[in-house]
Amino acid sequence: MSKQPTLVSQHISKAFTSGQITHQVIKDSSLQIYPAELTLVVGPSGSGKSTMLAMLSGLLRPDSGHVRALDTDLWSLDDHAIDLFRLQHCGFIFQGFNLFGALTALENVILPLQYLQLHGDTARRRAQDALAEVGLASRMHLRPFELSGGEKQRVAIARALVKHPQLMFADEPTSALDGTNGQIVIDLLKRIAREHNATVLGVTHDPRLFSHADRVITLEDGIVVNDEHRSKFKAPIGDIIEHPHE
Repeated sequence: MSKQPTLVSQHISKAFTSGQITHQVIKDSSLQIYPAELTLVVGPSGSGKSTMLAMLSGLLRPDSGHVRALDTDLWSLDDHAIDLFRLQHCGFIFQGFNLFGALTALENVILPLQYLQLHGDTARRRAQDALAEVGLASRMHLRPFELSGGEKQRVAIARALVKHPQLMFADEPTSALDGTNGQIVIDLLKRIAREHNATVLGVTHDPRLFSHADRVITLEDGIVVNDEHRSKFKAPIGDIIEHPHE
């Protein structure tokens, strides 16, 4: 039996207006995104990648069209319900890491669990497991200033993973990293998709990452111009545990 898409957009569009000028960023786009795959939306700066991701993840309301996420008509929900949906089902990874400098890696990862009413030993164990999964079991008591850029992004991935989300969204997750650490991060996202049966959708303009994705969707001027499954090009998943200080 073929797997069903967990994230579907139907004819979504988005424009932004500044003064008397309106710029159409996304134009009548429809996509189906599947679980257990790492899907990348790629294209040059200004092509609409981040806007697309924001609409698919419940962060930005489209001007028209529909987004179905886990069989929920996302933009038919009110703001509170959308916030709750993101909390319960979505993990987010950003290019700037967005870690709290005063907290340890472990405390940063525990933080979202508090909003899910998980506390104490239960939250601590889940956070420890998430950090171990990204290869940082021995670094969990360090604060962000004591970690490398690659380690900070892996803490951010653990923070997204700790909620056991069915949907994970990554906005330029490797743009602040060198090539080696970028590959570690992208391979880790692919591993999470496989092992957790998660739908992992990222945007990037870095062509070095394309061959590591299962599927590459190319966006130009707000329009999908190519959609390619890249199974035959997949690179092997590296063992990130062997690089604890990358």
